[in-house]
Amino acid sequence: MTTLFSAEHAHQLDASDPLRGFRDEFQLPRHGDADQLYFCGNSLGLQPKAVRAALLDELDDWARLGVEAHFHGKHPWMPYHAFVRETLAACVGAQPSEVVAMNSLSVNLHLLMVSFYQPTSERHAILIEAGAFPSDRYAVESQVRFHGFDPVTSLIELEADEANGTISMQAIERVLAERGQTIALVLWPGVQYRSGQAFDLKEITRLAHAQDCAVGFDLAHAAGNLPLQLHDSGADFAAWCSYKYLNSGPGAIAGAFVHERHACSDRPRFAGWWGHDQATRFKMGSEFVPTPGADGWQLSNPPILALAPLRVSLEIFQRAGMAALRDKSEKITGYLEALIRERLDGTLDVVTPAEPERRGCQLSLRVVGGRERGRGLFQFLANAGIIGDWREPDVIRISPAPLYNRYSDVLGFIQTVEQWRMAQS
Repeated sequence: MTTLFSAEHAHQLDASDPLRGFRDEFQLPRHGDADQLYFCGNSLGLQPKAVRAALLDELDDWARLGVEAHFHGKHPWMPYHAFVRETLAACVGAQPSEVVAMNSLSVNLHLLMVSFYQPTSERHAILIEAGAFPSDRYAVESQVRFHGFDPVTSLIELEADEANGTISMQAIERVLAERGQTIALVLWPGVQYRSGQAFDLKEITRLAHAQDCAVGFDLAHAAGNLPLQLHDSGADFAAWCSYKYLNSGPGAIAGAFVHERHACSDRPRFAGWWGHDQATRFKMGSEFVPTPGADGWQLSNPPILALAPLRVSLEIFQRAGMAALRDKSEKITGYLEALIRERLDGTLDVVTPAEPERRGCQLSLRVVGGRERGRGLFQFLANAGIIGDWREPDVIRISPAPLYNRYSDVLGFIQTVEQWRMAQS
């Protein structure tokens, strides 16, 4: 074993980490007398300590002011969704008018597909990746059926063409060149949930638009994980959840992006009062006039108790900065991969691409020996207070989040897997 992989080296890395102070801003679940080694921010981010006070502020304003808290609360409710606009836009690389916090991820995907999936008899297909997250597949299949088409012919699922179940850009380019004239919409992940593969959004958008396809992204595993540049990508739309890397709580309010070129679009949409032009909303007119920008896709007034945790978390992201978070993410995930290759070769296979630009902080791992050994290791880790997650059929996802994970956490994971391996021998 080299010094590079020693406990002393891990502690030195932690001591020199410019983001180390942010860990203290989160509630860390306990395992006995110690903190858990929590690597599950890809599924549910940890709770910022300031969330409790933020929620109590809103409850206090409700108790003290009633309906008047819409205008006179500590954070008035009427414009509350605007309090997260600048920080949300910065987090995903968008113009402020291009983003809005609303609904949940699948709801937002459906609302945006109402506008951007407009099939015709010649151009009716939706392109997704094979093995897409089930909610995405259910959504696109139901949209295809809703428009009177058959998923057998109108749902294109691109199979992986690389050894570990990942998809090359060449494969995406190929399917668009071959079938682009039949594709109405490309709906693609920013990061594929099972493999952890990250994609070049700008290049996918370029390839799709060259075939006159609309293009949208599901950024559930990318928002708060990668330094996105949604505006510059040229994507037509995107949607994401906020309970993973954005640390906004279980079932947290989601986000949506609509490129500014569609700000005053006459595309069809499902309308609601809160999407009506703000200047005339309270005239209660019968004709819907959408607010320009992403706000025009809103339906209902925003849930304040759901927005408060997002406001807190985005303020942390603003202070940390996505560039610094990405820098640590590449280093700590690279450290995890290096430790696996040095000390667990023959025990764990890394499924996620090795190139930093093709992944975020998640590494998807397969246990050599098959699913049952994998399940055995997963349970062993949980019993030891190490929290990742399992995705069928055979993947353990481990995601060192740069806001609150340490290099010594990563080393602790490796040492525990080594203990399990010794117990198996």
